[in-house]
Amino acid sequence: MTVRIQFLPDDVTVNAEPGEALLQVASRAGITIPTGCLMGSCHACEVELDDGRSICSCISSVPSGKEQLTIHLFSDPSW
Repeated sequence: MTVRIQFLPDDVTVNAEPGEALLQVASRAGITIPTGCLMGSCHACEVELDDGRSICSCISSVPSGKEQLTIHLFSDPSW
């Protein structure tokens, strides 16, 4: 089963497999998410999910059991 991933505010949608790294999904969709440490410590890659939770996309993957996931991208000019 694939998961439909929507990136906002760009409104770009791509299908992904559960377990696929979010950074890879974003890259495949033409979306650049800034990164720093790639270990979840610096929070440069932080994105927000529809339920209001913030996650570090460098250490997160597409969840199973969902048909759709909306990711809200932050804009931080310092990165």
